[in-house]
Amino acid sequence: MLRIAIVAAEISGDFLGAGLMRALKERVHEVRFEGVGGPRMIAEGCRSLVPMERLSVMGLVEVLGHLPELLRIRRSLRERFLADPPDVYIGIDAPDFNLGLEARLRRGGVPTVHYVSPTVWAWRPGRVKTLRRAVDLMLSIFPFETEHLQGQGVNTRYVGHPLADEIPLHSDRAAARRRLALDADATLVALLPGSRMGEVARLAEPFLRAALWLRERRPGCRFAIPCASARIRQQVEAEIARTAPGLPLLLTDGRAREVMTAADTVLTASGTATLEGLLVKRPMVVAYRLQPLTYWLVRGLRLVKVAHVAMANLLAGRELAPELIQGASTPQALGAAVLGFLDDPQRVAEIERIYSEIHERLRLGSDARAAEAVIELLRARGKDV
Repeated sequence: MLRIAIVAAEISGDFLGAGLMRALKERVHEVRFEGVGGPRMIAEGCRSLVPMERLSVMGLVEVLGHLPELLRIRRSLRERFLADPPDVYIGIDAPDFNLGLEARLRRGGVPTVHYVSPTVWAWRPGRVKTLRRAVDLMLSIFPFETEHLQGQGVNTRYVGHPLADEIPLHSDRAAARRRLALDADATLVALLPGSRMGEVARLAEPFLRAALWLRERRPGCRFAIPCASARIRQQVEAEIARTAPGLPLLLTDGRAREVMTAADTVLTASGTATLEGLLVKRPMVVAYRLQPLTYWLVRGLRLVKVAHVAMANLLAGRELAPELIQGASTPQALGAAVLGFLDDPQRVAEIERIYSEIHERLRLGSDARAAEAVIELLRARGKDV
Protein backbone atom coordinates (compact mmCIF):
# COMPACT_ATOMS: atom_id res chain seq x y z
CA MET A 1 0.00 0.00 0.00
CA LEU A 2 1.46 3.34 -1.09
CA ARG A 3 0.95 6.07 1.52
CA ILE A 4 1.07 9.67 0.35
CA ALA A 5 1.04 12.74 2.58
CA ILE A 6 -0.47 15.70 0.73
CA VAL A 7 -1.20 19.23 2.00
CA ALA A 8 -3.12 22.07 0.31
CA ALA A 9 -4.06 25.36 1.95
CA GLU A 10 -6.69 26.99 -0.28
CA ILE A 11 -9.32 26.43 -2.96
CA SER A 12 -6.91 26.48 -5.92
CA GLY A 13 -4.64 23.96 -4.16
CA ASP A 14 -7.60 21.72 -3.38
CA PHE A 15 -8.42 21.66 -7.10
CA LEU A 16 -4.84 20.77 -8.06
CA GLY A 17 -4.55 18.17 -5.32
CA ALA A 18 -7.78 16.41 -6.26
CA GLY A 19 -6.72 16.11 -9.89
CA LEU A 20 -3.30 14.72 -8.94
CA MET A 21 -4.87 12.25 -6.50
CA ARG A 22 -7.30 11.05 -9.15
CA ALA A 23 -4.48 10.51 -11.67
CA LEU A 24 -2.35 8.68 -9.10
CA LYS A 25 -5.24 6.35 -8.21
CA GLU A 26 -5.58 5.48 -11.91
CA ARG A 27 -1.91 4.42 -11.99
CA VAL A 28 -1.36 2.87 -8.55
CA HIS A 29 -3.59 -0.01 -7.44
CA GLU A 30 -3.33 0.55 -3.70
CA VAL A 31 -2.76 4.08 -2.44
CA ARG A 32 -4.05 6.14 0.46
CA PHE A 33 -3.75 9.84 1.16
CA GLU A 34 -3.66 11.89 4.34
CA GLY A 35 -2.76 15.46 5.19
CA VAL A 36 -4.79 18.64 4.68
CA GLY A 37 -7.30 19.16 1.91
CA GLY A 38 -10.57 20.77 0.99
CA PRO A 39 -13.82 19.23 -0.26
CA ARG A 40 -12.44 18.10 -3.63
CA MET A 41 -9.46 16.30 -2.10
CA ILE A 42 -11.63 14.77 0.62
CA ALA A 43 -14.01 13.49 -2.07
CA GLU A 44 -11.03 11.79 -3.75
CA GLY A 45 -10.17 10.01 -0.50
CA CYS A 46 -7.82 12.34 1.40
CA ARG A 47 -8.05 12.01 5.17
CA SER A 48 -7.80 15.67 6.15
CA LEU A 49 -6.19 15.99 9.56
CA VAL A 50 -6.96 19.73 9.84
CA PRO A 51 -9.70 21.87 8.23
CA MET A 52 -8.07 23.46 5.19
CA GLU A 53 -9.43 26.96 5.91
CA ARG A 54 -7.21 27.14 9.01
CA LEU A 55 -4.19 27.38 6.69
CA SER A 56 -5.62 29.97 4.28
CA VAL A 57 -4.12 33.32 5.28
CA MET A 58 -2.96 36.09 2.92
CA GLY A 59 -0.40 38.87 3.45
CA LEU A 60 2.70 39.44 5.58
CA VAL A 61 0.91 41.25 8.38
CA GLU A 62 -2.21 39.09 8.31
CA VAL A 63 -0.15 35.93 8.84
CA LEU A 64 1.24 37.26 12.12
CA GLY A 65 -2.11 37.02 13.88
CA HIS A 66 -2.47 33.38 12.84
CA LEU A 67 1.18 32.41 13.22
CA PRO A 68 0.95 30.49 16.53
CA GLU A 69 -1.80 28.25 15.17
CA LEU A 70 -0.03 27.76 11.81
CA LEU A 71 3.17 26.76 13.62
CA ARG A 72 1.25 24.34 15.85
CA ILE A 73 -0.36 22.68 12.83
CA ARG A 74 2.94 22.42 10.99
CA ARG A 75 4.70 20.98 14.06
CA SER A 76 1.94 18.41 14.50
CA LEU A 77 2.21 17.30 10.86
CA ARG A 78 6.02 17.18 11.05
CA GLU A 79 5.96 15.01 14.16
CA ARG A 80 3.34 12.70 12.67
CA PHE A 81 5.16 12.20 9.37
CA LEU A 82 8.59 11.77 10.97
CA ALA A 83 7.24 9.22 13.45
CA ASP A 84 5.41 7.31 10.71
CA PRO A 85 7.03 8.35 7.39
CA PRO A 86 4.87 8.38 4.25
CA ASP A 87 6.31 7.16 0.95
CA VAL A 88 6.26 10.75 -0.34
CA TYR A 89 5.15 14.18 0.84
CA ILE A 90 3.42 16.46 -1.69
CA GLY A 91 3.03 20.11 -0.73
CA ILE A 92 0.63 22.03 -2.96
CA ASP A 93 1.46 25.73 -3.25
CA ALA A 94 1.39 27.52 0.19
CA PRO A 95 5.21 27.80 0.18
CA ASP A 96 5.50 29.59 3.52
CA PHE A 97 3.75 26.66 5.17
CA ASN A 98 4.93 23.75 3.05
CA LEU A 99 8.59 24.44 2.32
CA GLY A 100 9.73 24.40 5.94
CA LEU A 101 7.85 21.16 6.49
CA GLU A 102 9.27 19.67 3.29
CA ALA A 103 12.84 20.58 4.28
CA ARG A 104 12.50 18.86 7.66
CA LEU A 105 10.84 15.76 6.22
CA ARG A 106 13.45 15.52 3.47
CA ARG A 107 16.23 15.58 6.08
CA GLY A 108 14.32 12.75 7.76
CA GLY A 109 14.45 10.66 4.59
CA VAL A 110 10.99 11.38 3.16
CA PRO A 111 10.98 12.21 -0.60
CA THR A 112 9.35 15.59 -1.19
CA VAL A 113 7.39 17.08 -4.07
CA HIS A 114 6.22 20.67 -4.31
CA TYR A 115 3.37 21.35 -6.74
CA VAL A 116 3.25 24.95 -8.03
CA SER A 117 6.50 26.84 -7.92
CA PRO A 118 6.79 29.75 -5.52
CA THR A 119 7.23 32.94 -7.53
CA VAL A 120 10.97 33.17 -6.84
CA TRP A 121 11.37 34.82 -10.25
CA ALA A 122 9.19 37.69 -8.99
CA TRP A 123 9.07 37.78 -5.21
CA ARG A 124 11.76 37.00 -2.59
CA PRO A 125 14.24 35.38 -5.02
CA GLY A 126 16.38 34.22 -2.09
CA ARG A 127 13.83 31.46 -1.49
CA VAL A 128 15.44 29.43 -4.28
CA LYS A 129 18.02 28.29 -1.70
CA THR A 130 15.14 26.96 0.38
CA LEU A 131 13.78 25.13 -2.65
CA ARG A 132 17.08 23.37 -3.20
CA ARG A 133 17.09 22.22 0.44
CA ALA A 134 13.42 21.29 0.64
CA VAL A 135 12.37 19.79 -2.68
CA ASP A 136 13.29 16.60 -4.49
CA LEU A 137 10.92 17.44 -7.34
CA MET A 138 9.20 20.70 -8.31
CA LEU A 139 6.06 20.43 -10.46
CA SER A 140 5.78 23.67 -12.43
CA ILE A 141 2.50 24.82 -13.97
CA PHE A 142 3.82 27.72 -16.08
CA PRO A 143 6.36 27.39 -18.90
CA PHE A 144 8.51 30.42 -18.05
CA GLU A 145 9.33 29.03 -14.59
CA THR A 146 11.06 25.80 -15.59
CA GLU A 147 14.22 27.14 -17.22
CA HIS A 148 14.75 29.61 -14.37
CA LEU A 149 14.41 26.93 -11.68
CA GLN A 150 16.51 24.34 -13.50
CA GLY A 151 19.24 26.98 -13.89
CA GLN A 152 19.10 27.50 -10.11
CA GLY A 153 19.62 23.80 -9.40
CA VAL A 154 16.02 22.86 -8.62
CA ASN A 155 14.85 19.58 -10.17
CA THR A 156 11.76 20.82 -12.05
CA ARG A 157 9.19 19.21 -14.31
CA TYR A 158 6.80 21.40 -16.33
CA VAL A 159 3.36 19.77 -16.32
CA GLY A 160 1.10 22.53 -17.69
CA HIS A 161 -1.96 23.81 -15.85
CA PRO A 162 -4.92 21.57 -14.99
CA LEU A 163 -7.35 24.44 -15.45
CA ALA A 164 -6.26 24.69 -19.08
CA ASP A 165 -7.25 21.04 -19.53
CA GLU A 166 -10.55 21.39 -17.73
CA ILE A 167 -11.76 24.58 -19.41
CA PRO A 168 -12.72 24.14 -23.09
CA LEU A 169 -10.89 26.14 -25.72
CA HIS A 170 -14.19 27.77 -26.65
CA SER A 171 -16.34 29.09 -23.80
CA ASP A 172 -20.04 29.41 -24.62
CA ARG A 173 -21.34 32.72 -23.24
CA ALA A 174 -24.94 32.11 -24.32
CA ALA A 175 -25.08 28.68 -22.64
CA ALA A 176 -23.62 30.10 -19.41
CA ARG A 177 -26.28 32.82 -19.38
CA ARG A 178 -29.03 30.26 -19.87
CA ARG A 179 -27.75 28.18 -16.94
CA LEU A 180 -27.67 31.31 -14.75
CA ALA A 181 -31.09 32.49 -16.00
CA LEU A 182 -29.57 35.75 -17.27
CA ASP A 183 -30.78 37.93 -20.12
CA ALA A 184 -29.05 36.83 -23.33
CA ASP A 185 -28.63 40.38 -24.61
CA ALA A 186 -27.86 42.43 -21.49
CA THR A 187 -24.42 43.90 -20.86
CA LEU A 188 -23.05 41.86 -17.94
CA VAL A 189 -20.04 42.66 -15.77
CA ALA A 190 -18.71 39.98 -13.41
CA LEU A 191 -17.41 41.29 -10.08
CA LEU A 192 -14.94 39.02 -8.25
CA PRO A 193 -13.63 40.81 -5.15
CA GLY A 194 -11.80 37.69 -3.92
CA SER A 195 -12.16 34.32 -2.23
CA ARG A 196 -10.67 35.36 1.13
CA MET A 197 -12.46 37.52 3.67
CA GLY A 198 -9.59 40.00 3.83
CA GLU A 199 -9.69 40.53 0.07
CA VAL A 200 -13.45 41.01 0.09
CA ALA A 201 -13.18 43.49 2.97
CA ARG A 202 -10.79 45.60 0.89
CA LEU A 203 -12.36 45.26 -2.56
CA ALA A 204 -16.13 44.70 -2.29
CA GLU A 205 -16.93 48.37 -1.60
CA PRO A 206 -14.83 49.87 -4.46
CA PHE A 207 -16.14 47.17 -6.84
CA LEU A 208 -19.75 47.96 -5.95
CA ARG A 209 -19.13 51.72 -6.25
CA ALA A 210 -17.51 51.09 -9.64
CA ALA A 211 -20.68 49.23 -10.63
CA LEU A 212 -22.81 52.22 -9.57
CA TRP A 213 -20.51 54.49 -11.59
CA LEU A 214 -21.00 52.25 -14.64
CA ARG A 215 -24.79 52.15 -14.20
CA GLU A 216 -24.90 55.93 -14.42
CA ARG A 217 -23.22 55.72 -17.84
CA ARG A 218 -24.70 52.41 -19.01
CA PRO A 219 -28.17 52.19 -17.44
CA GLY A 220 -28.80 48.72 -18.90
CA CYS A 221 -25.64 47.23 -17.39
CA ARG A 222 -26.12 44.31 -15.01
CA PHE A 223 -23.74 42.65 -12.57
CA ALA A 224 -23.00 39.27 -11.00
CA ILE A 225 -20.86 38.28 -8.02
CA PRO A 226 -19.91 34.64 -7.37
CA CYS A 227 -19.34 33.95 -3.66
CA ALA A 228 -16.66 31.43 -2.73
CA SER A 229 -18.33 30.37 0.55
CA ALA A 230 -21.33 31.03 2.77
CA ARG A 231 -19.21 33.37 4.94
CA ILE A 232 -18.09 35.33 1.88
CA ARG A 233 -21.71 35.60 0.73
CA GLN A 234 -22.75 37.06 4.09
CA GLN A 235 -19.90 39.55 3.86
CA VAL A 236 -20.84 40.56 0.31
CA GLU A 237 -24.55 40.87 1.16
CA ALA A 238 -23.72 43.17 4.07
CA GLU A 239 -21.59 45.36 1.80
CA ILE A 240 -24.32 45.49 -0.86
CA ALA A 241 -26.85 46.63 1.78
CA ARG A 242 -24.47 49.43 2.84
CA THR A 243 -23.17 50.54 -0.56
CA ALA A 244 -25.46 49.56 -3.43
CA PRO A 245 -28.85 48.26 -2.26
CA GLY A 246 -30.60 49.00 -5.57
CA LEU A 247 -27.95 47.57 -7.90
CA PRO A 248 -29.26 44.94 -10.38
CA LEU A 249 -27.06 42.13 -9.15
CA LEU A 250 -27.00 38.33 -9.23
CA LEU A 251 -25.24 36.55 -6.35
CA THR A 252 -24.21 32.93 -6.86
CA ASP A 253 -22.83 30.33 -4.49
CA GLY A 254 -19.58 29.39 -6.22
CA ARG A 255 -19.89 29.11 -10.03
CA ALA A 256 -17.20 31.78 -10.55
CA ARG A 257 -16.12 30.34 -13.86
CA GLU A 258 -19.69 30.18 -15.12
CA VAL A 259 -20.25 33.81 -14.11
CA MET A 260 -17.06 34.90 -15.90
CA THR A 261 -18.04 32.93 -18.98
CA ALA A 262 -21.44 34.64 -19.03
CA ALA A 263 -19.93 38.12 -18.65
CA ASP A 264 -18.87 40.65 -21.24
CA THR A 265 -16.13 41.97 -18.96
CA VAL A 266 -14.65 40.91 -15.62
CA LEU A 267 -13.57 43.10 -12.71
CA THR A 268 -11.49 40.88 -10.44
CA ALA A 269 -9.06 40.70 -7.56
CA SER A 270 -5.61 39.51 -8.55
CA GLY A 271 -5.12 35.77 -8.13
CA THR A 272 -6.20 32.50 -9.74
CA ALA A 273 -9.30 34.27 -11.11
CA THR A 274 -7.13 36.14 -13.63
CA LEU A 275 -5.95 32.82 -15.06
CA GLU A 276 -9.54 31.57 -15.26
CA GLY A 277 -10.54 34.82 -16.94
CA LEU A 278 -7.81 34.26 -19.52
CA LEU A 279 -8.92 30.67 -20.12
CA VAL A 280 -12.56 31.68 -20.68
CA LYS A 281 -11.21 34.50 -22.94
CA ARG A 282 -12.79 37.45 -21.16
CA PRO A 283 -11.29 40.95 -20.97
CA MET A 284 -10.40 41.80 -17.38
CA VAL A 285 -9.67 44.71 -15.10
CA VAL A 286 -7.55 43.62 -12.13
CA ALA A 287 -7.47 45.28 -8.71
CA TYR A 288 -4.94 44.53 -6.00
CA ARG A 289 -5.17 45.88 -2.46
CA LEU A 290 -3.18 44.70 0.53
CA GLN A 291 -3.46 45.68 4.18
CA PRO A 292 -1.65 49.07 4.26
CA LEU A 293 1.31 47.92 6.36
CA THR A 294 1.80 44.84 4.16
CA TYR A 295 1.80 47.04 1.06
CA TRP A 296 4.24 49.48 2.66
CA LEU A 297 6.63 46.62 3.47
CA VAL A 298 6.36 45.09 0.00
CA ARG A 299 6.94 48.40 -1.73
CA GLY A 300 9.51 49.82 0.68
CA LEU A 301 11.65 46.69 0.65
CA ARG A 302 11.23 46.25 -3.13
CA LEU A 303 10.20 42.65 -2.66
CA VAL A 304 8.37 42.36 -6.01
CA LYS A 305 10.59 41.99 -9.09
CA VAL A 306 8.05 41.81 -11.95
CA ALA A 307 6.15 44.41 -13.94
CA HIS A 308 2.70 42.77 -13.50
CA VAL A 309 0.71 41.22 -10.65
CA ALA A 310 -1.91 39.42 -12.78
CA MET A 311 -0.95 35.98 -14.08
CA ALA A 312 -2.84 36.72 -17.30
CA ASN A 313 -0.45 39.62 -17.96
CA LEU A 314 2.64 37.63 -16.97
CA LEU A 315 1.69 34.89 -19.43
CA ALA A 316 0.91 37.41 -22.18
CA GLY A 317 4.10 39.36 -21.53
CA ARG A 318 2.20 42.65 -21.49
CA GLU A 319 -0.64 44.39 -19.70
CA LEU A 320 -3.73 43.22 -21.56
CA ALA A 321 -5.67 43.41 -18.28
CA PRO A 322 -5.32 46.87 -16.69
CA GLU A 323 -3.89 46.59 -13.16
CA LEU A 324 -5.08 49.10 -10.57
CA ILE A 325 -3.06 48.65 -7.41
CA GLN A 326 -3.71 49.89 -3.87
CA GLY A 327 -4.75 53.58 -3.97
CA ALA A 328 -5.16 53.52 -7.76
CA SER A 329 -8.12 51.12 -7.46
CA THR A 330 -10.72 53.84 -6.99
CA PRO A 331 -14.32 53.24 -8.07
CA GLN A 332 -14.04 55.74 -10.93
CA ALA A 333 -10.76 54.27 -12.22
CA LEU A 334 -12.13 50.72 -12.03
CA GLY A 335 -15.37 51.72 -13.74
CA ALA A 336 -13.56 53.64 -16.47
CA ALA A 337 -11.28 50.68 -17.20
CA VAL A 338 -14.29 48.35 -17.51
CA LEU A 339 -16.07 50.87 -19.74
CA GLY A 340 -12.98 50.99 -21.94
CA PHE A 341 -13.54 47.34 -22.82
CA LEU A 342 -17.28 47.70 -23.31
CA ASP A 343 -16.66 50.54 -25.80
CA ASP A 344 -13.90 48.81 -27.80
CA PRO A 345 -14.92 45.46 -29.36
CA GLN A 346 -11.84 45.41 -31.60
CA ARG A 347 -9.55 45.53 -28.55
CA VAL A 348 -11.60 42.76 -26.92
CA ALA A 349 -11.32 40.56 -30.04
CA GLU A 350 -7.52 40.90 -30.06
CA ILE A 351 -7.33 39.97 -26.37
CA GLU A 352 -9.49 36.90 -27.02
CA ARG A 353 -7.11 35.83 -29.80
CA ILE A 354 -4.02 36.14 -27.59
CA TYR A 355 -5.71 34.37 -24.68
CA SER A 356 -6.63 31.47 -27.00
CA GLU A 357 -3.00 31.03 -28.02
CA ILE A 358 -1.87 30.98 -24.39
CA HIS A 359 -4.59 28.47 -23.49
CA GLU A 360 -3.34 26.02 -26.10
CA ARG A 361 0.23 26.27 -24.77
CA LEU A 362 -0.91 25.42 -21.22
CA ARG A 363 -3.11 22.48 -22.25
CA LEU A 364 -0.86 19.45 -21.67
CA GLY A 365 -2.79 16.85 -19.64
CA SER A 366 -1.38 18.16 -16.38
CA ASP A 367 -2.88 15.72 -13.87
CA ALA A 368 -1.41 12.75 -15.74
CA ARG A 369 1.98 14.43 -16.25
CA ALA A 370 2.19 15.35 -12.57
CA ALA A 371 1.23 11.84 -11.44
CA GLU A 372 3.79 10.25 -13.75
CA ALA A 373 6.51 12.56 -12.44
CA VAL A 374 5.68 11.60 -8.84
CA ILE A 375 5.73 7.88 -9.73
CA GLU A 376 9.06 8.32 -11.51
CA LEU A 377 10.52 9.90 -8.37
CA LEU A 378 9.23 7.06 -6.20
CA ARG A 379 10.71 4.42 -8.51
CA ALA A 380 14.04 6.22 -8.47
CA ARG A 381 13.92 5.92 -4.67
CA GLY A 382 13.38 2.18 -4.90
CA LYS A 383 9.61 2.14 -4.30
CA ASP A 384 7.70 -0.67 -6.02
CA VAL A 385 5.00 1.40 -7.76
